Amino acid sequence: MTEKGPAWDGFINFLKPPGMTSHDAVSCVRRVLGLKKAGHAGTLDPGAAGVLPVAVGRATRLLEYVGGARKTYRAELCFGIETDSGDDLGEIVAQSEAPMPDEAAVASAVQAMTGRIEQTPPVYSAVKVGGRRACDLARKNEAVEIPARQVEIYRLEVLERRAEERTLLIDVECSKGTYIRSLCRDLGRLTGALATMRFLVRSRVGDFAIEEAHTPEELQELGEAAVESPEKYLGNLARYELPEARRKAFLHGLPTRIDEILEAEKPLAVFSNSAFLGVGRFDKGTSSLVTEKVYERSE
Repeated sequence: MTEKGPAWDGFINFLKPPGMTSHDAVSCVRRVLGLKKAGHAGTLDPGAAGVLPVAVGRATRLLEYVGGARKTYRAELCFGIETDSGDDLGEIVAQSEAPMPDEAAVASAVQAMTGRIEQTPPVYSAVKVGGRRACDLARKNEAVEIPARQVEIYRLEVLERRAEERTLLIDVECSKGTYIRSLCRDLGRLTGALATMRFLVRSRVGDFAIEEAHTPEELQELGEAAVESPEKYLGNLARYELPEARRKAFLHGLPTRIDEILEAEKPLAVFSNSAFLGVGRFDKGTSSLVTEKVYERSE
């Protein structure tokens, strides 16, 4: 197989199994399709499973817009322990003999953790500290201080509470940069019982849904048929239809003055005659649509 033709430019909705790293998932795509140019958006921990958006060919330049979309997870947290990694694969650093939190305590913690919150990522994470990954520093027993960051929890729902097992099953819809391991840890602290994440499945990244995701085995069978047009997965961007007369101008990076007043600096999925051209933005100072990323090849 070669890297020629539009069939090799687009997104793959990849279903990453537990035990595979996100890098391994991209390597799997490259191997199956015989491609070199591929990348992923929104890293999943090796122990987690679920949706991993993978781009191939020219679509790799659009990954930043996919990675910024809302994400949905299903997780189980276990009360009574806290680990250095935030999940049950780490070393226990604290234990609590407190009883299983009752429904009122859980509801109060859930309410406090919903909306815009401050969150500190786990030490064992890919967050950069002084230009180096926190997890690499931690594995060398070097001191790591990760600053808190603001994230948005749009929805946090308790699906099941198992008192005998001291566990909660939760669904989370959140912004880019949210660590579910940290969310589970903080929920435990709020209830006074401590907690760590036991399993994690990512069910959605923007328009990438787990119901339509392909396992490695399915990808092997589908081949290039698994590669879909990028516009299918850019629903998180506002759409702008550019007149055909300005199509070439956009593709060559030339601005187009427009009469509409659009939200400044927000990325726009730009189309012309329903064909996806790339991503642009509205420049308020010049009242123009300017090119940010070109997808369709220039003529």
